[in-house]
Amino acid sequence: MSDVVTLLDAAYAAVSADPENEALRLRFFERLADGEMVILLEREAEGEKLEPKVFDLEDGPVVLVFDREERLANFTGGIAPYAALPGRVIAGLLKGQGIGMGVNLGVAPSSMMLPPEAMDWLAETLDESPEEVEAKPVEFTAPAVPEAVITALDAKLARAGGLAAAALLAGVVYEGGRRGHLLALIDAANGAEGALARAMNEALVFSGIEAGELDVVFLRTGDPATEALARVALRFDLPEPDVQDLAPAAPGMDPSRPPKLR
Repeated sequence: MSDVVTLLDAAYAAVSADPENEALRLRFFERLADGEMVILLEREAEGEKLEPKVFDLEDGPVVLVFDREERLANFTGGIAPYAALPGRVIAGLLKGQGIGMGVNLGVAPSSMMLPPEAMDWLAETLDESPEEVEAKPVEFTAPAVPEAVITALDAKLARAGGLAAAALLAGVVYEGGRRGHLLALIDAANGAEGALARAMNEALVFSGIEAGELDVVFLRTGDPATEALARVALRFDLPEPDVQDLAPAAPGMDPSRPPKLR
């Protein structure tokens, strides 16, 4: 068993220590969705077509995924075909297939089996899209949200380097008296608005706050609203993007071209 403790190991250990804690369970599934996983294949991928190796177990069919290539190698005992995909992509591929997921089986502290129902739930949760609304703010105030929401937003924004320059979180009062919270993404990259809005929605869902609501808006540096927000808001600075390899992306890494199951 690997001696390296990964983020997934830590999330699983937290759940194991307090299995009734829903917030910890949600955090584990968020980590699974956001992390890059390697899935064992029946044979080498052909272009964008993947054929995961399916194991028929007593409790039903499963595919096997690992959060490190070394762990897959330890399981197989040698070289084996695999694909590296975000956990969210794998969950989407398994949705409705009646196939569960074995994670790090026998090679890590986070060794576990997830039933098909868990994969369906995760995929459906990740499929939820924020609703578009129109409202006119009349006042901004200092934010007053649970620490869990701030932690969740900070984690999501830390992985969004290059998609925006910063984010501002504030309380808001709208025309008509409705109150809420507003997250402004500053200087978002062209075309990144949808992905950022979904990520912020996921942060709220996985924070474990019931009936939570967060409005997301996109502003530019120098906008009057940006300057008004900055006076009272909590600011998140997004990291600079890493230099990306310009080689073709692996199957499933481009969200507009998901891999195909065979």
